[in-house]
Amino acid sequence: MNELELTGRARTHIVEIEHPRCGLHFEAVTSFLAMREAAAGAGIDLVAASSFRDFERQVLIWNRKWRGERPLLDRYGRPVDFAQLDDSQRVDAILCWSAIPGGSRHHWGSDVDVIDGTAMPPDYQVQLTPGEYAADGVFGRLSLWLDENLGRFGFHRPYASAGCGAGMEPWHLSYGPVSSRALEELTLPVLKRAIAASEMLGKAQVLERLPEIYTRFILAVDSPGPVAHRAACRLG
Repeated sequence: MNELELTGRARTHIVEIEHPRCGLHFEAVTSFLAMREAAAGAGIDLVAASSFRDFERQVLIWNRKWRGERPLLDRYGRPVDFAQLDDSQRVDAILCWSAIPGGSRHHWGSDVDVIDGTAMPPDYQVQLTPGEYAADGVFGRLSLWLDENLGRFGFHRPYASAGCGAGMEPWHLSYGPVSSRALEELTLPVLKRAIAASEMLGKAQVLERLPEIYTRFILAVDSPGPVAHRAACRLG
């Protein structure tokens, strides 16, 4: 991928799928649809709650959280009092569940948040919280199926293990053949240029801490494989 694709400022690497509606890297499409077909055989309607997300969308999410317009949660999913946070603490709180613009794996089209469309009661509002994917959660059966099958299709969970950064995201799947390359290509200078040219709030604080954020929340992720632990903390 080129620099604009890596940071979500271009979508030339993305294919738009009509059913289920989502945007994926062109190399990930066949494997995702094959995984969806296999899940259907188990009675699961594997659909994307979120797939490709561009840079401007990530800026919007970040800025709404920075202004306190969207709730902030700690890495255990508990509410954080926005009014009690200084700028540095606000960055930390946002990073628990949202990547910095330019640093989201969703920019690559390799990563997708999945739900089971058949499991939800009428009018159910998806939260994407760990409890939904626990054994007794609404997506517990989906999570178990993914545990046993996602590796067959080249996918893994980049945020599967507890660590010092963000909370665990059992819904977040990554297509390793694409995301592994992208992770190597998203260098600190590439990320810095994207952020410096953006209209994200708290930009000065983020740029000051960027080497730390890059190391803790972008490089340190769970990797493909049976013991998929690259480092202790990570973000998606």
